[in-house]
Amino acid sequence: MGATNLAVSTSSQWMFPLSALHHTPSRATSGIPLEKELYDRSRGVEFLYRLGVSLGLPSSAMYTAATWFHRFYMRYSMEDYHRQDVAASCIFLATKTEECGRKLRDVAKVVCSKVSHIDIAKIKDDSKEVEECQTSILLTEEVLLEGLCFDFVVDSPQADLVDLFEACPNGGHIEECAWSIANDSYRTPLCLLYPPKIIAAACYVLAERAIEGPQSSSLDDRIASPAPSASLPTPPSHKSPWSGTSRRAIEHFGFNETELANVADALSILLEYYGAQDLQGSCEFLSSVASIPPPHSSAHREKLYKPFAHVAAAAATAPVNAATPEHAISQGATPSQGGSTPGKPVSGAWKPVSEPAP
Repeated sequence: MGATNLAVSTSSQWMFPLSALHHTPSRATSGIPLEKELYDRSRGVEFLYRLGVSLGLPSSAMYTAATWFHRFYMRYSMEDYHRQDVAASCIFLATKTEECGRKLRDVAKVVCSKVSHIDIAKIKDDSKEVEECQTSILLTEEVLLEGLCFDFVVDSPQADLVDLFEACPNGGHIEECAWSIANDSYRTPLCLLYPPKIIAAACYVLAERAIEGPQSSSLDDRIASPAPSASLPTPPSHKSPWSGTSRRAIEHFGFNETELANVADALSILLEYYGAQDLQGSCEFLSSVASIPPPHSSAHREKLYKPFAHVAAAAATAPVNAATPEHAISQGATPSQGGSTPGKPVSGAWKPVSEPAP
């Protein structure tokens, strides 16, 4: 199907209102439920990360590829282009634009390995599967280039986080946690909804709240404007509970009221995403993140996510013609979901989301 233009008239053609998620091509032309599309977007970016890590790509290339992945599906339906094909093409294109070139054959071999669960050493360069995968990547890349309008420029929240870390040093655990949350944010459509600095602030604020624990300032207090105690005199002998580190990100970026509302919505979406995971068997810390109360200001918004276990179960029982097409080189195969995540190594206290295989 042809590309569908949904971009709003803003400073960027790639910033969309939240309502646009209800009118993507997957929804409008294919009738795919929003919760299923979000679930498959998450799985697609997880697969993309796994490819990037196996190919030894720099984090910047994976962030760029993940952003393109989400942009692509604002113009094309998941019914027409399988997430694995698009993820592979995004990775291959990113190896060229980010100057970390990899041979098409090498990318195809990694894709075949991930899809078929076969050791890459056992996959021959001239095998039929590798040839078919190379063709699939190139064909999908042509559509990807059209969908992106040859606009390859991507800014990541990680760049803003680095600036924040340098301006406001706050300990390794919070920084590692914020970095991991930022990596997880690409499994959501946040990069389509908010500028990088909004996402960076949300990741940092959520990391602070997670590390400092349930007895610390709430998310509402951390993003309030003005600060809750700003209009109240504070005796010299009593340190305000709202001063200090809990508002570092907000004060660093100097957000206005509209931007603070966007940070609140970004926090809410991140928490919805974590809450949708099947956290049984996950580390206690990750479960505690998912249980953090979202900002009250976003309570009026309709939830985007439903539990992924329920979405996967519904997809498994859906008619074949209602499902997204299978990968071109492996009918019926789905990637194993791992915890491959680009960027900083995480500490022992924090683990990025790892989705179970459906």
